[in-house]
Amino acid sequence: MAAANWNHDRLSQVLVERRPSLGLIHAIESARSYLQWIQHEDGHWCGELEGDTILESEYIIAMYFLGHKNQDRMRKAATYIRRKALPDGGWSIYPGGPPEVSASTKAYFVLKLLGDDPESLHMKKARSVIRNLGGLNAINSFSRIYLALFGQYPWNLCPSVPPELILFPKWFPFSIHEMSAWSRAIVIPLSIICSLKPSCRIPEECSIDELWTDDSREKNDNIELWAKFFSRVDRMLKFLEHVDALPLRQDAVKQCERWMLQHFEKSDGIGAIFPPIVNSLIALRSLGYQEDHPILQTQVQELEELGIEENDSLRLCPCYSPVWDTVLAATSLRESGCPADDLLLQKSVSWVLDHEVREIGDWKAKNPEGEPGGWYFEYANEFYPDIDDTFQVLIALSQIDFSDARKQKEKEDAIARAIRWLFTMQNKDGGWGSFDRGCDNQILTHVPFADHNAMIDPSTADITGRGLEALAALNYTKEHPVVRRAIAFLLRQQEEDGTWLGRWGCNYIYGTWLALRGLEKIGENMQARRFQKAAHWIRSIQNPDGGWGELPCSYEDPKSKGHGPSTPSQTAWALMGLMATGDYVSATVLRGIQYLLRNQTLDGSWEDDFWTGTGFPEVFYLKYHLYATYFPLMALSVYKKNQLSD
Repeated sequence: MAAANWNHDRLSQVLVERRPSLGLIHAIESARSYLQWIQHEDGHWCGELEGDTILESEYIIAMYFLGHKNQDRMRKAATYIRRKALPDGGWSIYPGGPPEVSASTKAYFVLKLLGDDPESLHMKKARSVIRNLGGLNAINSFSRIYLALFGQYPWNLCPSVPPELILFPKWFPFSIHEMSAWSRAIVIPLSIICSLKPSCRIPEECSIDELWTDDSREKNDNIELWAKFFSRVDRMLKFLEHVDALPLRQDAVKQCERWMLQHFEKSDGIGAIFPPIVNSLIALRSLGYQEDHPILQTQVQELEELGIEENDSLRLCPCYSPVWDTVLAATSLRESGCPADDLLLQKSVSWVLDHEVREIGDWKAKNPEGEPGGWYFEYANEFYPDIDDTFQVLIALSQIDFSDARKQKEKEDAIARAIRWLFTMQNKDGGWGSFDRGCDNQILTHVPFADHNAMIDPSTADITGRGLEALAALNYTKEHPVVRRAIAFLLRQQEEDGTWLGRWGCNYIYGTWLALRGLEKIGENMQARRFQKAAHWIRSIQNPDGGWGELPCSYEDPKSKGHGPSTPSQTAWALMGLMATGDYVSATVLRGIQYLLRNQTLDGSWEDDFWTGTGFPEVFYLKYHLYATYFPLMALSVYKKNQLSD
């Protein structure tokens, strides 16, 4: 195998240096073959989606709370957590990152819960790191609530998450429909938990009191006006709970339970994502659902299906990404030269069409005139079609045709429904968010349980840029009012140095690429100074190895903007951003292309050593395992189409 790798690397090097066009063609064909090889029999793709150890920690917390105290899979998850510990102690939330206090505290707790000796080296190191980071005083709201379940954090120091929120009318500023879709899915089950305050006894030796520091046990450093207001409301709610003076509490809990049960339908768990699934399990048990109840058993199964078991370890995915991976893989294959009527691509589009949303979801609350259409991210998530996926699906559908007239008509009808839905989902500022329209009430970012940094779902440059690309692919022009508003939004969002923030990918490289690509596809003059300024920024951050990289710390530290070890996916984004501005021939672009050619593996794929996906900025990051292959294939294909078109 070593010799085979050397031969492949040497062949790539020779082709890059002596016959660059042959090296390019070889790389594209290899990547194309790899993607075709890993396509599922029914036509879809689904790569692993990886998160940090909070997933394994919260899995153990949920399973222990449910009474699965000796389950083999819990021990395997603990093994995975131990292996992810940093050399100096604690756990980070992305590779290359520093230890993070909430992730480290939960990992320490579950390891102690499952029997790790607190005096073992990894536990002593973790304990020291956690205390240096502020200890239990410094952990986030959701972590406090999870620890309170086991008596390890006082309930009175946890933020109030009142179930009465569900009783507010849709137009009320603090209605559940003013929250982002993912927050709503997390918070409603959590409000049941916080109302009922269930308790799970654990052995005294599993206590983590040693993680308290000498500071006051109540952390209250919010100084902004709305933060102070909500802090007072929180104290008032705690008092009313204490004196049993919340007359609507019982009805509110019942309504939250009904909402939760409704959202189990036609979904792989609420929102088909890990956090609401965990919260709903704990909420169901708190409501009295027994272990043998079919609803509880089904939700346990949804959680278990997120696990990937390998030998003696278990890791959890935050969700699955089949629709997203399928349309991006199909788009990259089409870009690489696969014909529009390719049978494998037709198969992928058929699979996607079978997952179209045809029923009303949560989005209807803020978009009453909209009719169902679009697509979700996962295998089943009928209540939550998302705008980003839908735009990318439209890009793929626009490029792939059916020879069968009935299937072609089915595709065209689905496109028409999606466009109608998307047009009604455009925000007043001209951009698009992820799941809802008009979900941008900044006041909600100050509620005490908003420290997951994603309470709202405002317009973003990356989604709006992809939207322009999709509309251009369907022959919409700058004269269309929806397009005009979207362009105006992007121009307003551009930062002084020419960049755009990336909400769903890390970070400015991602946002800048998608904005530039969308603007170029829709027909903007990319030689304009403002767009060339963006190109100059991309060139300025190229690494010496020819690639590009940006670590998640750029969301917190402006000095980190655009900086990090090179990754294939971010290199592809940077290259496509430059090519969108008309740069196909600069030395910068050539070095980037050479970086991709040099780093392709023997099987035709690439590997990202650092994470490039964003869940919640500053809180949760992701590694999309297929990003490192379909984006480089896309970039190389765009380059080839321009350079070798003759």
